[in-house]
Amino acid sequence: MKSTMNKTLYRLTICLVIGVAANLTNLARAQENQFSDAFQLTSSTFANNSTLPIETIHNIISNNVNVCSIDGSVGQNESPALSWTNAPPGTRTFVVVDFDVTAAFTQWAMYNIPATTTQLPENAGVAGSPYGSQVMNDYFAAEQYDGPCPPTNDPPNNHRYVFTVYALDERLKLPGSADFLPIGETLYQALIVAGRQGHILASATLTGFYSTTPD
Repeated sequence: MKSTMNKTLYRLTICLVIGVAANLTNLARAQENQFSDAFQLTSSTFANNSTLPIETIHNIISNNVNVCSIDGSVGQNESPALSWTNAPPGTRTFVVVDFDVTAAFTQWAMYNIPATTTQLPENAGVAGSPYGSQVMNDYFAAEQYDGPCPPTNDPPNNHRYVFTVYALDERLKLPGSADFLPIGETLYQALIVAGRQGHILASATLTGFYSTTPD
């Protein structure tokens, strides 16, 4: 009898947790998609759901060839041009993230981009960029953009890179110091808090693909 009651309570607890999580998820989606039909992200560098061009690809040399390209072509390692339209009223800052969904890898993230900004030109993700603050990407080389370089013959070979722009009604304050610079996880935690508190007004995405493995 006691075992049966414990199992019943356990199931009820799980259902309650799942229900609360679902409600929070729906609330976050409602907040982020409130202006989703109007707020749009585009790029003159690549089309949505297309292959990322060589100018956006990392350039890591081994045996005198770039291991980040199929044929060894030199990558320019420049962040793509991005532009967005119809930001919701009350926007104070933007956040731009480039995330390799396939490998769970932060390629680039810039935050506290002024509300007056409607576009980032190609190569805006250089170290010391004037367009906004940047976190240390997952290459842990510098606070800058570093392009795709997925491993060869390591399925799934074709990685998906999602560029997301968030419109916020506040500036973000990320913890960090000269010895412990903000990383992608630092920014994501700040965005989670901002989303829960209703500070994310809208978001828009753009997807590119890239592989170093020949078909």
